[in-house]
Amino acid sequence: MNTDIENLFKDKVIGHPAGLFVLFFTEMWERFSYYGMRALLVMFFTASIMDEGWGWPREWAYAIFGTYTSLVYLSTLLGGYFADNVIGIRKAVVVGALLMTLGHGCMAVETPFFIYAGLALLVFGSGFFKPNMTSIISEMYNGKPEKKDGAYTIFYMGVNAGAFLGILLCGYLGEKIGWSWGFGVAGIFMLFGLLQFWLIQDIFGNIGVEAKNKNVDVLDEVLDTAKKNNEDKDKRNPFTGLEKALIGLSSLLGLLWIFNDPISKISEGKYDIFPFEVFGLSGATCAIILAFIIFIALLVMRIPRYERITRDRMLAVTFFCFVTIFFWAVFEQSPSSLTIFAKDYTNRILEGNSAMIFKIIDALITIIPLVIITWVLYLLFKKTFKRYSWSNIVLALSFVIVWFIAMYRLVDKFSQDVAEVDASWFGILNSLFIITLAPLFSKWWESKYNPNANMKWAIGMGLLGLGMACVAIGSSTIPVGAKTASVSMIWLVLVYLFHTMGELCISPVALSYVSKLVPGRMIAFMFGVYYLAVAIGMKLAGVFAESSEAIAQEKGLSSFFWLLTFISLGLAVLSAVLYPVIKKLMHGVK
Repeated sequence: MNTDIENLFKDKVIGHPAGLFVLFFTEMWERFSYYGMRALLVMFFTASIMDEGWGWPREWAYAIFGTYTSLVYLSTLLGGYFADNVIGIRKAVVVGALLMTLGHGCMAVETPFFIYAGLALLVFGSGFFKPNMTSIISEMYNGKPEKKDGAYTIFYMGVNAGAFLGILLCGYLGEKIGWSWGFGVAGIFMLFGLLQFWLIQDIFGNIGVEAKNKNVDVLDEVLDTAKKNNEDKDKRNPFTGLEKALIGLSSLLGLLWIFNDPISKISEGKYDIFPFEVFGLSGATCAIILAFIIFIALLVMRIPRYERITRDRMLAVTFFCFVTIFFWAVFEQSPSSLTIFAKDYTNRILEGNSAMIFKIIDALITIIPLVIITWVLYLLFKKTFKRYSWSNIVLALSFVIVWFIAMYRLVDKFSQDVAEVDASWFGILNSLFIITLAPLFSKWWESKYNPNANMKWAIGMGLLGLGMACVAIGSSTIPVGAKTASVSMIWLVLVYLFHTMGELCISPVALSYVSKLVPGRMIAFMFGVYYLAVAIGMKLAGVFAESSEAIAQEKGLSSFFWLLTFISLGLAVLSAVLYPVIKKLMHGVK
């Protein structure tokens, strides 16, 4: 097998190596399983025993959901380490897919042991899988930068196609047939993704077979303390033993707090990791405040020691990470408080002409993407079937099952006199809007009107706030303390529209700016800081959702959404006001 980069480009599909589309479908099934399960999790926990759920208070469900999504992002640091330094990228992808398959299988059993074991397996599996798929693409396109943007765009479509189909089909099965069906189908398609990748992985040649850094002191490399050549000597800023100890202490306190939040609530205080109070503050609150103070102290100790340009750019990255925390904290209300809003407070029953119009639209947005993806599948078959027939057979079987579930769902919907919109259905709007709007935003970024990074964050947070303002207005008629209501679904549609536009301003460009603003020797560390910010945002999303119950009981649900609106708009204004300052700190990086 020829393994050089040029040979990878010999068998092309839509102008790109066939291997890219292998990754496209593997990632699609992983996102199918992740978002399909995620769409059901909070509803399963909060559904009554009569509805075969666990009957948990919403606060418990939000707490464990926030911890789960936070750990998913933190685990990418562990998965990236093992891939680069122990087992190699390809084995890491296989290990991650296998762990996630087992995790979804456990969740289909629905007992406490298997649900918790399933979530743990999914966390570790995602950590091994998530960072390494993009690493394979990076190596595939080494030396071909002109093709890389198009490759990541195609890959990103696979991500959104998987999220779209997972929420649509797993959500339907879970809500209408049984929770175990939704969880189980997510696992089946993760297994298809694993088998398809395993059977065709030779198409990548030697890419990702061996670990890259087996002979490197990884801790020193990541923390920028490795020995450099003489010309870099004056630029190094090695971590001292004290600083490493502070990093360890801050990380430990943060992790304990993340775990303690759901554990203490679900056990009703019996297994509280921090069973004490200090000046009226709970032990958990003291722990996270101390972790935050230590982290700020580390920044104060380290950043002034860098040369001026590096120091200024790191300050800019720190600001972007700060805003990113709150972006994800608000944006990730989608699978938690907004899903409950859709389930319990939204009128999801349509009648007459409205019902028929919705059924037709629903059928079109189900069938058209499936037709397009099936066409891509056919193109891949033409290039790879002779050499990798078993992988293609597995992939074909998976699509037969997807088409069957999709058609079964549509027949069921059309057989009813009214149209009942599944609560999980609204989650597909994010992927639908991304696929629709991403080309427009891409054109914007390439035009002369392309805003500075700081203004992109300002625009993104402003759109996020506008989305929350929509649902705040929509929920303004809900009485204080109400457990159910019948608000028009148009408000949720607007939320997802504005939030998706906000995501397109921030999420795709965030890592790009981090890579531009810091020296090459510090990229690994600063990417870790960025993912830490995302993880904090995910957990904070759970904390925000938990507070929604108390606020709804005291002031009304609308007050909760207005609070998130003001947080988002406040950070948008702050980003805009600081535009000249951040632009100066970036020293010409655009």
